[in-house]
Amino acid sequence: MNRKERYREALDWIHSLSRFGIKPGLERMEAMLAMLGNPHRKVGYVHIGGTNGKGSTAVVLASMLAAAGYRIGLYTSPYLLSFTNRMAINGRDIESEELADLVDLIRPIVDQVTADERYGQPTEFEVVTVLALVYFARQKVDLVALEVGLGGRLDATNVVSPLLSIITNVDLEHTEVLGDTVEAVAREKAGIIKRGVPVLTASEDKRVVTVIREKAAELNAPLYCLFSSCADEALNISMPVFNTRTITDRGQFFDYKGFAGSYKDLFIPLRGRYQVCNAATALAALELLEEKGFAVDEKALRQGLAETSWPGRLELLKESPKLVMDGAHNPAAIRQMAQAIPDYFNFRRLILVFGIMADKDAPAMMSAILPLADQVIFTRASIPRAADPSALFRIALDRLNFDQKKGEVIEDVGSALERALSEAGPDDMVLVTGSFYTVSDARAYWVQPVG
Repeated sequence: MNRKERYREALDWIHSLSRFGIKPGLERMEAMLAMLGNPHRKVGYVHIGGTNGKGSTAVVLASMLAAAGYRIGLYTSPYLLSFTNRMAINGRDIESEELADLVDLIRPIVDQVTADERYGQPTEFEVVTVLALVYFARQKVDLVALEVGLGGRLDATNVVSPLLSIITNVDLEHTEVLGDTVEAVAREKAGIIKRGVPVLTASEDKRVVTVIREKAAELNAPLYCLFSSCADEALNISMPVFNTRTITDRGQFFDYKGFAGSYKDLFIPLRGRYQVCNAATALAALELLEEKGFAVDEKALRQGLAETSWPGRLELLKESPKLVMDGAHNPAAIRQMAQAIPDYFNFRRLILVFGIMADKDAPAMMSAILPLADQVIFTRASIPRAADPSALFRIALDRLNFDQKKGEVIEDVGSALERALSEAGPDDMVLVTGSFYTVSDARAYWVQPVG
């Protein structure tokens, strides 16, 4: 079997595990890792949870540390073009052959755990997380920016003992698993806080901060905050200050005054004012990591920010007509994206290619973005969890007073994108959004057109 065949077989096996769904709990992870010699204990981590911005915060932090000469692992989900995007070191994805080798190593362990009635069948995300933890340990990285999958307390990534925990923000999401109030979701997210380990939050919601503060106090974990909602005279916390200075077509310049350092005219090649918040979170994390031995000088800091690459986030792929893709996948993210669009893009008409997952709050997401669109093509990403686009169209008609003449359904994302571009004039904009899976399909079609 050649390398390409081995890689395809490895992916087929990994994806076959998706049918086992979501199983909160750490017992299967701990069993698999113990059989593998506990590789997760050989590497340092920054554990990053939250509703939105955790991936962006992780990639910015990793980029700055890599620019300073450290060997930095990055674990994120989902992927955009290749499964190997899930795990990278200093900006380079895992090689397909290395991934196939790791699958060969881990498959017998998965079978053994599955056969043990105490544990049962591991899920796809659990297995992928084990693959990543073994990979980073084998590669002897200095630190891993590790993004939480779902929630925190019972997420597969919560087996690590990090140097720093980050909770970017908290909003309602996955309510069937995490709870139906912001406080309940926050308690699940705060489950990544470890005893004595510093925790940093960028939440502005006082309800969320109260939950995080209580958990941090319970575990004697020093608490650091980005916003005044965390203010507490008893804590005597000095908070970073940051602001956007200039918006350009390539990104934005901003100032940052942190716990110790102060920098002017930092540049990040990401659009959306919320990305400045994510960058500030990464900068605050960098300051806290300096106490753990990870020093980064100003030259590396600026270089890492400027070299940050994070596709699928208000990403402009074509100028005329404009083609923009953004993986906003919940109401809070859609609202932020919708607010950012006028700041960064000029256009005559907006043609929206929209597809979400079936477990999302469709009315809330559509109410935030549909009013901006002159035409909407409802579509479906190529995974089982994707929502029926005809059902989305009906929700828009029945509950949002959507004009039927402005909408249509095209099941295949590539065909939907092709249709949108054919309808767009040179001064128009096509926006693909609703899910990273929808963006992944659209981006793959755009990068490698069919036919």
